[in-house]
Amino acid sequence: MVKQFKDERIDFISGTDLKMIQSPSVFAFSIDAILLGQFVRVPIQKGHILDLCTGNGVIPLFLSTRTKALITGVDIQKELIEFANRNRDLNGRENQVTFIESDLNELPLSIKNRKYDVVVCNPPYFEANQAAEKNLNKHLALARHEITCTLEDVIRVCSGQVKYKGKVAIVHRPERMADIFTEMRKYQLEPKRMQLIHPKKDKAANMVLIEAVKGGQPALEVIPPLVILDEVGNYTDEFKEVYIG
Repeated sequence: MVKQFKDERIDFISGTDLKMIQSPSVFAFSIDAILLGQFVRVPIQKGHILDLCTGNGVIPLFLSTRTKALITGVDIQKELIEFANRNRDLNGRENQVTFIESDLNELPLSIKNRKYDVVVCNPPYFEANQAAEKNLNKHLALARHEITCTLEDVIRVCSGQVKYKGKVAIVHRPERMADIFTEMRKYQLEPKRMQLIHPKKDKAANMVLIEAVKGGQPALEVIPPLVILDEVGNYTDEFKEVYIG
């Protein structure tokens, strides 16, 4: 029996039978995590996948529905790793998914000594000096702002842990795209696929999904954008096909 505490609820991941323990005051996953889990290409039968900034473990658990590879999630926050472990146990994924509490800049040797087929990351989006972080509790501030790791840290570590010709995929904000591409090429990651996510058809994109290949050749495929809501505020058919299946 998996424990559930005050201020926690159980949600389903859309399109799956996976249940997630969530807390609005600690951490709850967002659309961006599921879109990243759908976007990244993963080996179907075997391999090793690493998820950095794993939060409550939503991406590893979601990916476990798409692959039989072994998946490791890493997060610096002890409380979030405890959530992730309970979510893994709640869904019976103990034999496939492992969670480790660690600063991504100081990974344990069990991770540093392995090269992964795929590395994914839903990192903090905002630079640490932005005033908005002052209005957040500790858990949300660390998840959303570059307090313990920068964009460069994320891409450097992703590159260091992925195999040659392996894939790295991240979700981020479009205003950071120039920085993302610069850092990826600095660390031998070649952007190969990109998709912009728009809240509505007439609104600017507020998310970008990027997949890169370690040591890949220049050739970026920009796939059609995804619009989340229609004119009256309902999910578009295209979004439902991706998000709900």
